[in-house]
Amino acid sequence: MTTADNAAVTWLTQDAHDRLSRELEALVANRPAMAKEINDRREEGDLRENGGYHAAREEQGKQEARIAQLTVLLRDAKVGEAPVSSGVAGPGMVVTVRFDGDEDTESFLIGSREEAETAGIEVYSAASPLGKALTGAKEGATVSYETPNGKTMKVTLVDAKPFAG
Repeated sequence: MTTADNAAVTWLTQDAHDRLSRELEALVANRPAMAKEINDRREEGDLRENGGYHAAREEQGKQEARIAQLTVLLRDAKVGEAPVSSGVAGPGMVVTVRFDGDEDTESFLIGSREEAETAGIEVYSAASPLGKALTGAKEGATVSYETPNGKTMKVTLVDAKPFAG
């Protein structure tokens, strides 16, 4: 596997994978109903002035985009329990960090944004600048990363523990 392939892998708990699989199944099952809705709206008359038709087409586009997103996510996901070793940051780990110049700490899960719904904790993607900088760092390490606005930030890894779900 190349490095680019590794970046596409998303860590998911079994619960999140099951929830997303159910969502995908429901969206796919709804395709015939959506097609019927569009057809019913089309039969109402002039398409240029048919708000119901355009709204149904827009909703269909959103559903198809979500189907595509979930298909790729579930295909590339690594499913299972969180890592069991503490002390090193990475996907599936709850990390506590201290930003340079700040006395307070912040804790968050390094994982998929899809985990946020069930995690009960803020989630940062392993592919985000902060997630990339922290992945592989050991407790006590200070790493730098570039924010989207181009500013370089330093953050110290205070603690890294497996996500308990």
